[in-house]
Parts: sequence; C-alpha cells; structure tokens
Amino acid sequence: MRITLGQLASGPDTAANLARMEEVAAAAADAGSTLAVFPEYASYEKSRVDSSFVAAAEPLDGDVVRALAAMARRHRITVVAGVIETSEEHERAYNTIVALDPTGSLVAAYRKIHLFDSQGFHESRHIRPAPDVGPVTFPLDGTVVGLLTCYDLRFPGVARALADAGAQVVLAPSSWVPGPGKTDQWDVLLRARALDNGVFVAGVSQAEPVSIGRSIVAGPLGGVLGSCGPAEDVLTVDLHLGAVTDARRQFPLAEQRRV
Repeated sequence: MRITLGQLASGPDTAANLARMEEVAAAAADAGSTLAVFPEYASYEKSRVDSSFVAAAEPLDGDVVRALAAMARRHRITVVAGVIETSEEHERAYNTIVALDPTGSLVAAYRKIHLFDSQGFHESRHIRPAPDVGPVTFPLDGTVVGLLTCYDLRFPGVARALADAGAQVVLAPSSWVPGPGKTDQWDVLLRARALDNGVFVAGVSQAEPVSIGRSIVAGPLGGVLGSCGPAEDVLTVDLHLGAVTDARRQFPLAEQRRV
C-alpha cells in the first residue's frame, strides 16, 4: 500500500486550503498512492480554536466534504482530511476526520474523542467531544484502516480499540501544538502506538508556525519509515502489510494481554 501525507500549512481561507489539497492529491495519484492523508483542521485552521471555527462548520454533506469527494473521484484516490462539522449545539462544532473513497463516497467520519484542554488551550469551549467513543475504521486495499486525532495519541486505549477492530494501519491527522518537548513527545507517541499494537501509524501534522510539522510514518515495530521537517511538505511511503503479521508473530501482545 502506497500512501501520501500532505503536511499542510492551513489557514482560515478554506478555498485556499482546498486548492492546496487538490495539488497534493494530484501528486499522490501521480506517485501511485491509493491514499492521501491531510491534517486535523485541514479545511480551516488558526493558532487557537475560537468561535470562528464554529462559524466555519458545515454538515457532512456541505461544500467542504463535497469538494473533498470530488477530489477523490477526480484523482481516483481515497482522501482523508480534517474538517469542522456542525453539531447539535449552536456554540460548539465537531472536530471530524472524514474518509472519501475513489468514488467520492463517505466511508468513515471520526469525531475527536479527547479534546485539547491542556497547556492553556481550551478546545472544548468551541468543540464538542464525540458522543460515541467506539473505533472508526474503513477498508482499503484489502486491509482495515483506523482513525484517531491528535490528542487521542496520549490515550493508548484509542489505538488499542482500533487494532482490536482489525486495523493494520492507523491514521493520526493532527495539529500538534508547539512547545518545549512537544516534538519529542509527538515522535515517541506515534512510535509507541505503532509498537504497542503491531500496526503502521501515520501521523500527519499541520506545518509550522501553527503546529510543529514533522509528520511521521512508523512501522509495526516502532521504526520510522519516513518523516518530514517543520515546513509544508509531501511524504510518500510504501507500507508492506506483511510487516504487521511479522511483528504480531514476534510479539503476540493481543493474545498475551491480561489487563
């Protein structure tokens, strides 16, 4: 499976963000990838989540998701991206990751479970946490792909639930807030979730200055298969899915787990 990560520098101009995603999706298709993955808040981003995110929110049949669906159809590729979805509350929206298959069909929508109410940030003031905390997956190229978002990486049970649901590849679209030690934490958490569960983990983050960039693809034994620097970038990596079987044969953690 060949995948492409689009490390964006998204801003509050949704049309410009979609145009940049279009460029990356075209490049991904030209490179032979079957999957293009974009960060959390790919369609609308600022340095802090505020009420403008709620104003930018749309239902999953709105203009943004329709544009992503058309992109997927045009390039015959699966597109995964972070959007802002309207919720049942007027003051808060959902932070949602959508997956559109090459026909443009919405095959998965994951609402962020754990909101970033840390280090002086209060995401939950304007974003509603997912009411359903069950694993969200979709099929791709004969395997199962799971979704989580950013801060969810700090909660090992999210990735574990995806692995238990059959995921061999876990995508982690993120906008990892900069700060002392944050780059090391990002690296460790992505690689740990891969190693914990014997899965590939692809973490694609927003670029500097809003985020740290440094998108990473980690293999099922925790090794780094590809990475980006802090600036806007595109990364294409081949995932050899037999490595999942090999890792789980060496370390049959799911069978040995007692707690």
